[in-house]
Amino acid sequence: MDNFWTVAGQVGVLFALMGVGAACRRFRIIDDKAIGGMVNLLLIVVTPCLIVDVFRRPFDVSMLRGLGVAFVMACAAHVAGIVLSAALLRGGGDSTRRVLHLAVVFSNAGFMGIPLEHAVLGDGGVFYGAVYVAVFNLFIWSWGVRLMGGGGSMAKMLLNPGTVGLAFALPLFFFSVELPPALATPVHMMANLNTPLAMIVVGYALAGARLGPVVRMRGAYGAAFLRLVAMPLVMIAAMYPFRTVLPREMMFAIVIAASAPVAAMVSIFAERYGHDLDASVGIVSGTTLLSAVTMPAVIALAMYVL
Repeated sequence: MDNFWTVAGQVGVLFALMGVGAACRRFRIIDDKAIGGMVNLLLIVVTPCLIVDVFRRPFDVSMLRGLGVAFVMACAAHVAGIVLSAALLRGGGDSTRRVLHLAVVFSNAGFMGIPLEHAVLGDGGVFYGAVYVAVFNLFIWSWGVRLMGGGGSMAKMLLNPGTVGLAFALPLFFFSVELPPALATPVHMMANLNTPLAMIVVGYALAGARLGPVVRMRGAYGAAFLRLVAMPLVMIAAMYPFRTVLPREMMFAIVIAASAPVAAMVSIFAERYGHDLDASVGIVSGTTLLSAVTMPAVIALAMYVL
């Protein structure tokens, strides 16, 4: 129970920051154009800086093994989502069903997962969580694009903010490189913007969301259950037999990423490829609200059993 309240407190802080974003929309302090600029800043500058910042540490063989396991587990999480969504989500129109499939597979591991990993686990959690974000990008720009009717692109799989940030960060870890203060300090300062900026963006989006369509949607409740409950439980079960040999920070980081609500990219892809935009906005917003309860519960369970 202590674990639950600890995590719930950290989730509460994130939702308080979301409230700031909602208030900014309500009182017209910022508009859609400003939010678009903030999203670009987060994706292109802040997230890579955060990844570089947490990888500025002395090389450690055990952490390298943890990174390898985190990569495998992140791939397994996405494959499990693909299998579960294909097996269990069969109703509804084709356009809506594609959106719900995408929603089950892809969690908000960047905007929700990394801030919570940092709050609960510190830099070590982000160290492993960054791998999940990189795998997310590999899958969404390949399988995700093909699911939504695009052609997929090797360039987009490999050249995106998450993987580029990791490509710069890994050599720092492998060779124990210490950046000069003139570079390390601004990188660290930009990294500290990740949590407040990400939560303001999410809160702004929530304040303008329409939940009505998704409440009436066939399959939405099943998709939400798979995303928020089944997926993290699958990962807990997968890691449970190896709990005595795997790094605890790595296991918890994977569970946090897997328990995050539906990724905002689902709405972006729905709009880009002409699928059910109302469904995508509703499932992103609805699962984000529900995650205030589900994330503390499943993360506390992971802390208890792993």
